[in-house]
Amino acid sequence: MTSERINPPTLSPATGFSHAVVATGSRLVFLAGQTALDENGKVVGDSLAEQFERALTNLLTALRTAGGTPADLARVTVYATDVADYRAHAPELGRLWRDLAGRDYPAMAVVGITRLWDEQALVELDGFAVLA
Repeated sequence: MTSERINPPTLSPATGFSHAVVATGSRLVFLAGQTALDENGKVVGDSLAEQFERALTNLLTALRTAGGTPADLARVTVYATDVADYRAHAPELGRLWRDLAGRDYPAMAVVGITRLWDEQALVELDGFAVLA
């Protein structure tokens, strides 16, 4: 994939995301929502950071298995059951993102929701990638 991250100077600074991503490639990979489920289907981690790390790891595992890399991500949506908690932990979540996915940030959004499919889940990530 070739991608161009676009962050116009007339918009607020993009910190931990890109305002737009122009991606050119031949394969689209749509990634299902991933929570902090382990290989046995159980939610692991009590804190938002622990669950975010596992959910992101699960998302990246699906992407890598489909032949992609974190740099191929064009869009990621984060669904959080407590947006205030997400904002409070943003620096830690950003560090986890950089450790696992690097600094080629996709277009992103955080959406506050009442609950997820698994009641213990605090966060879910889905998205899509464009592969060469």
